[in-house]
Amino acid sequence: MSQDNTQKRTVEGRVVSNKMNKTVTVLIERHVKHALYGKYLRRSTKLHAHDEDNACNEGDLVRVVECRPLSKTKNWRVLEVVARAAK
Repeated sequence: MSQDNTQKRTVEGRVVSNKMNKTVTVLIERHVKHALYGKYLRRSTKLHAHDEDNACNEGDLVRVVECRPLSKTKNWRVLEVVARAAK
């Protein structure tokens, strides 16, 4: 009964750092409408994601999925590399 069939949250973002071992920093950007003026603003969040094979490089577009806490700051996992960075 411990298995739950809830959908895990997945988001896409750009890898901004891969200097850690088996961990990447992913920048997630979203557009939010200003409450009063209606202008769309760009807001960003940085996430630490688990990269088991150290396969991601800076600039790669990746899809990450929420998972159990793996460390103090890391509770996302790299699901797939959507697009590789141009060399």
